[in-house]
Amino acid sequence: MELTFYKYQGTGNDFVIIDNREDFFPKDNTALVAKICDRRFGVGADGLLLLENHPSADFRMVYYNSDGNLSSMCGNGGRCISHFAKFLGIISEKTTFEAVDGIHEATIQGEWVSLKMNNVEKVKVSENFSFLNTGSPHHVELVSQLKDFDVFTKGKDIRNKIYGKEGANVNFVEPQSESIFAVRTYERGVEEETLSCGTGVTAVAIAMFEMGKTSENKITLKTPGGELKVRFEKSGSGYKNVYLEGPATQVFKGFWK
Repeated sequence: MELTFYKYQGTGNDFVIIDNREDFFPKDNTALVAKICDRRFGVGADGLLLLENHPSADFRMVYYNSDGNLSSMCGNGGRCISHFAKFLGIISEKTTFEAVDGIHEATIQGEWVSLKMNNVEKVKVSENFSFLNTGSPHHVELVSQLKDFDVFTKGKDIRNKIYGKEGANVNFVEPQSESIFAVRTYERGVEEETLSCGTGVTAVAIAMFEMGKTSENKITLKTPGGELKVRFEKSGSGYKNVYLEGPATQVFKGFWK
């Protein structure tokens, strides 16, 4: 079997994307997904995305982590697959698609993609960190000297010891101004620090507002892979009209034999 795939990246968060509208991909083959995502023996990616037909939306997004397992919502993946849908001619500048956490809307202008995320119902604020779900579960913790921080060791420790087998993504944050925050993220399923995490920076922006670290509702997040923007509206104890915005770039097309 030969697979045609496309490599995408959104601020360094990279994905293999496959047009699966003809439903040919062996979706239960965890080992194949993991092998494709392997950086030494495969294409190399943080995750694999399938674009599939949907009865009412423009398409369905199916997302696998690099370990080969189906995962929760991926924000940067959602932005990249929206760009891919436009590339395929399925949509023009706007789209509505279904992901594992429900229906999303996106707008594509060149390589800039704005993705509407789900409402956030609540943010749990503890003494040293916050926890919230932005389509995926996120631990958000303020640190100093983020540039030299041991994200892998500390992130892995928190992911496993606090959140157990199911785990959570772990974000370390350092404020740079009232509306700019530096972020580094340890991602479950990848089990490594990634250059960027879309649901992660979304969680950070909302957590910083909830914790009183900013009064701005339009936040710039600086990740090792580039800048993303998040905007939102406070609504009671939660947040609505949450948008994740940033670049999505097609890197290359290839064939897997």
